[in-house]
Amino acid sequence: MEILDFFKEIFQTVILALLIVLPIRLFIFQPFIVKGQSMEPNFKDGNYLIIDELSYKFREPKRGEVIVFKNPKNPSQKFIKRVIGLPGEKVLIEDGKITIFRGEKSQVLDESSYLNFPWTGGNLEVSLGENEYFVLGDNRSHSFDSRYFGPLPKNYIIGRVLLSLWPPTVSLAKIKIETPTY
Repeated sequence: MEILDFFKEIFQTVILALLIVLPIRLFIFQPFIVKGQSMEPNFKDGNYLIIDELSYKFREPKRGEVIVFKNPKNPSQKFIKRVIGLPGEKVLIEDGKITIFRGEKSQVLDESSYLNFPWTGGNLEVSLGENEYFVLGDNRSHSFDSRYFGPLPKNYIIGRVLLSLWPPTVSLAKIKIETPTY
């Protein structure tokens, strides 16, 4: 009878663990492994990240946050990029600089806190609609981002990078949020 009690206790423990862990994994936090070079030097191929899926249910994404989202051209793929432009803004990329326009006010985006050599290739002007974001990889020369697939609809956003589990040396300072003052 002791062996039966042992298995019953194991079964109850497993069920309890699943009831606690599954909702957290499915609706609040999700693991994500970085693939590719698009976010170097801040996030490298193979970094294991935890994604917060809950925050954006209560607030909007902020400029500078690193997010994971479904590729607008192929929603079965997930990408990691940095939020650059917010809904209602115009993003101008010219001569390696990013200028953000909100109404009549404009400001050149200062990315020096998370990029060693902030330079963005291409010449592009994009006006963002309601619930649209402009995202770029930190490694601009190796990133498939809003310069190619256009504005990112909000409903494609899965969540924001909360922390890096592996390797443990990735600093949260590299996820710093920059909000320009107009």
